[in-house]
Amino acid sequence: MIKPLFASVLRLDYKACQKLKIKDTYSIHRVVYSLFEDKRSQTEKKDSVSSGIQWVDKGMYNGRYRQILMLSDRIPKSRVNDQYGEVEHKQLSEKFFSYSNYRFEVMINPARRNNKTRQLLPVKGRQEIASWFAERAQKQWGFKVKEHNLQVDQVSVQQFTAKHPVTLQQAKVLGYFTVTNTEQFINSVTQGIGRARTFGCGLLQIVPVFPSSTQS
Repeated sequence: MIKPLFASVLRLDYKACQKLKIKDTYSIHRVVYSLFEDKRSQTEKKDSVSSGIQWVDKGMYNGRYRQILMLSDRIPKSRVNDQYGEVEHKQLSEKFFSYSNYRFEVMINPARRNNKTRQLLPVKGRQEIASWFAERAQKQWGFKVKEHNLQVDQVSVQQFTAKHPVTLQQAKVLGYFTVTNTEQFINSVTQGIGRARTFGCGLLQIVPVFPSSTQS
């Protein structure tokens, strides 16, 4: 049985963004996490136990409000600080995970660790990012992407200060995939994929689809 999972959207109008001082990735992280009770002990935090929260910033919608998508193992509060924005949520059904093919979008932090120096290095170039993603998907994430229509766009570098200065490369990856390992796939959706999940990366936004000649 799959543990309860809740898909939510936080909408913040211009005034709310001003009041909450939304200016960078870390400020959004701070707002998102304020919507959830922290279940982890200090020891669990030090051991990097998952927060059970994923999010991605979708930017301004129709120039009216900022949309932030969230996926969590518990229900978020309905407003930020009981004052700002509005949150809608729904529980995902187990059937949602029972399909073979999905259309997906994800903001990812493409990086490889150097085996000799152990330094984490960004993967550069759209083609290299696409190859990196396809390889990781099949080996670690439980699905095989359809490489001929895999898209990589919005490659950018974010810089902000959390407990220390952070430089983070992000890339939006879109396409279709076929589930090859159901357990890994469910874990990838539930936990997120790749690094920097605390800072808005790794949330798999998926829609079930049926195979067709355009995606095969």
